[in-house]
Amino acid sequence: MKDTHSQTQIANAGKFRDPLVTADGQQRATVALTHPETLWFNTGTLCNITCANCYIDSSPTNDALVYMTADEVQGYLVQLRDRNWPVREIGFTGGEPFMNPEMIEMARRSLEAGYEVLILTNAMLPMMRPAVQTGLVALNAEFPGKLTLRVSLDHWDETRHDAERGPGSFSKTLKGMNFLRDKGIPMAVAGRALWHENDASAREGYARLFQANGYKIDASNPGQTVLFPEMDMSAEVPEITTACWGILDKSPDAVMCSSSRMVVKRKGADRPAVLACTLLAYEPQFELGETLEEAERDVPLNHPHCAKFCVLGGASCSA
Repeated sequence: MKDTHSQTQIANAGKFRDPLVTADGQQRATVALTHPETLWFNTGTLCNITCANCYIDSSPTNDALVYMTADEVQGYLVQLRDRNWPVREIGFTGGEPFMNPEMIEMARRSLEAGYEVLILTNAMLPMMRPAVQTGLVALNAEFPGKLTLRVSLDHWDETRHDAERGPGSFSKTLKGMNFLRDKGIPMAVAGRALWHENDASAREGYARLFQANGYKIDASNPGQTVLFPEMDMSAEVPEITTACWGILDKSPDAVMCSSSRMVVKRKGADRPAVLACTLLAYEPQFELGETLEEAERDVPLNHPHCAKFCVLGGASCSA
């Protein structure tokens, strides 16, 4: 994996060390799990491609997070019921989720439990295998309107998308999106704000692409076309103190860790673990325990991503 942790330490020397206090001695902001809406499962970090800027360093060789199983997902679905979390959505991310041989079964069990399901995918070859296609069509027919695939389309321009994901990836992703379109399977898109393009211009570009291809995706809706801020690990960012909520006129309830948790299974581990954040899979301080009960504790915003991506960037992995 890339040494992104060292890059972060260099850029933010002296910061993000104490979970309770910032470098200048102020009380660090924390976020409580006030309204759990989404439980994420990382299906494994293996992916069919290697992107230039993957936040979790997924690749064809990175198995730091191993494949989740349907039985493990089922165990957490039971915990959701027992803990009475008001979750509406089960999200699956990776890696590439359709590399996991139990992806369709994990989605089925989540849908059968009454949840909406969101699967993040590059819509390339793993999703286009005949067995996966058949499974997606069946799930969409049995649970209409409850399954959505969010496709990673880094930019509406082919050249810029391929610069991130490799030559030919744009056309392969559109082929997958055409399959979803033709089968009536709901989809959304996740793009990146990496090209110094303002939000309006980016959405106009996506709108033209969607219209030209007949995709029923609203480019102006941030829940259907999600544009993630750049995650530059070498950038210096401010720490978030308790005073920042008032200064920024922002509530901690708007931050992602107030409404979601992510389950991962580390290579060599006997059981999965619950993390505070989908973005910080390799940071031990954000591992909250093995159960949802343990994961109900407050989360100190003790990482640059907490500041730049969530508080200042306003991003969320859910719709």
